[in-house]
Amino acid sequence: MKFVSFIFLLIVLAFVHVSAQSESNGKFSGLMFGDYFYNISRDSLIDDLSNKALDGEKDLNGFQFRRIYFTYDYKISDQFSTRFRLESQTLIGVNNTIFTAFIKDAYLNWKNIFEGSNFIFGIQPPPTYAVSEDFWSYRSLDRTIMDLRRIASSRDFGASLKGRLNSSGSIKYWLMYGNGNAFESEGDRFKRAYAHIELQPSEALKLTLYSDYRFKPKKEYTQVAQSYNNDALTSALFIGYQNDNTFRIGAESFLQITYNDLIQTEETDYLVQNRNGLGVSLFGWYKFTDLLVGVGRYDYYDPNMSADFKGDSRNYFILGLSFILHEKVTITPNFLLETYETPVNGIAIDPSLTGRITFYYEFL
Repeated sequence: MKFVSFIFLLIVLAFVHVSAQSESNGKFSGLMFGDYFYNISRDSLIDDLSNKALDGEKDLNGFQFRRIYFTYDYKISDQFSTRFRLESQTLIGVNNTIFTAFIKDAYLNWKNIFEGSNFIFGIQPPPTYAVSEDFWSYRSLDRTIMDLRRIASSRDFGASLKGRLNSSGSIKYWLMYGNGNAFESEGDRFKRAYAHIELQPSEALKLTLYSDYRFKPKKEYTQVAQSYNNDALTSALFIGYQNDNTFRIGAESFLQITYNDLIQTEETDYLVQNRNGLGVSLFGWYKFTDLLVGVGRYDYYDPNMSADFKGDSRNYFILGLSFILHEKVTITPNFLLETYETPVNGIAIDPSLTGRITFYYEFL
């Protein structure tokens, strides 16, 4: 049934595209990326681990599309424009239903609601990692660290205001207030507020400062017979440097504080304290020739830095060579490696290694 629904949506989009050909204000576009993958190494205890980036059993292999976008942009006037985007995706190494479509974007953009600022309403990207993902340039290999580790959803339903703070545009801002997630129905009064500043002191250098506050319902812990505020505060910093489109290097770090989390210190002992999650990502690529680009990335992630909670940090590596066959077509052989801190039970978990040949292409 899901496959039939997906085909129906494609047919609808096809009709939209045909009608748009006579409308200079409409544009249909899309992209697809997927792989042939092979899970070279997996520990037999991998299913017992949480917060892991690589899933699937050892020796599992096959072809998959990890992401398909169908996008329709329409310019209503010089002041108003809209975007509607459908997405289909799967997770690497997991036998999910491949063709399941959902709405990724659906928003109205009110340009220059006042000078230098736009107002956007609807399902849209929050400012969390939009700049760093664009700078990384290899979303086809994997999401940036805050997306990968589910620090914030890639889409939210809400309203945002974004624009420039000076005439040159070297200082930009982005504010948003939303439900907290666009992919779940809204069922409470709690929301998420975002703030983002982007600085570009030169063509080569870009920096962002980011923070968001997620309002959450109080949590009642039966173990300590008391309820606590469980809001979360996230802060992040990104810095990127590029040289004439020959190479890029970037660094991104975040700290997420979840207030009054319940920590189990012993079999029957519990402690209520803030849970501090830390992530650091270093990435870069170098263009050897117009055809060949080398890509590398390292992530460190610790979902709980408390001294009472050990054994949950992760190291994640990406290494690849990207062949640029066309500005809209690339083929990238790559390897993904994830290592795990030894859990508190003292049983070490072997690293996970996956090899892939990733195909990326845009159309229309």
